[in-house]
Amino acid sequence: MDDKETLRVGAAVRRQRRSLGLTLAAVAARSGLSVPFLSQIENERARPSARSLDRVAEALETTTARLRAAADSARAVDVVRGGEEEGVRRVVRGRHQLSALEFTGELDLGREFQHRNDEVMYVAEGAAEVEAEGQAYRLERGDTLFLSGGVRHRWRATVPGTRLLFVAVAEHIDATFDPRR
Repeated sequence: MDDKETLRVGAAVRRQRRSLGLTLAAVAARSGLSVPFLSQIENERARPSARSLDRVAEALETTTARLRAAADSARAVDVVRGGEEEGVRRVVRGRHQLSALEFTGELDLGREFQHRNDEVMYVAEGAAEVEAEGQAYRLERGDTLFLSGGVRHRWRATVPGTRLLFVAVAEHIDATFDPRR
């Protein structure tokens, strides 16, 4: 296992642990490994041996192969070419930790949005009006707006040819802060 894969295995271990609702202490008890060592694995500061990774996988009700597959699927390079058409374009394809969309044109989706995770809106060209938390914001080329998870908002492009980039933590990721984890 090379260093890059080890790093990805740490993230896969954390995702699996959190999906089961387990604390590091619970995984330590199940695996016989220490909490500090498990924390180092998850935070990419320790390289688990094959035996240690087997013990972690068993404690997480999965297999080493599945953890490695999750690590492999996390490693991706994908080029998405720009388009000239107006509308909505996915900038990141597939199921990843980030979601990114580009909106082009004079769009007014006429609806309110609320996402569970944080989001950033960047105005690449043109201008937009955003209403969030009862405040109105006028954004122009180069402006960025950050919205924390749970903030209700609506927006509309106000200039023809406006290009907006939205980057967010993907909806399937639980990125809410929990001090117990």
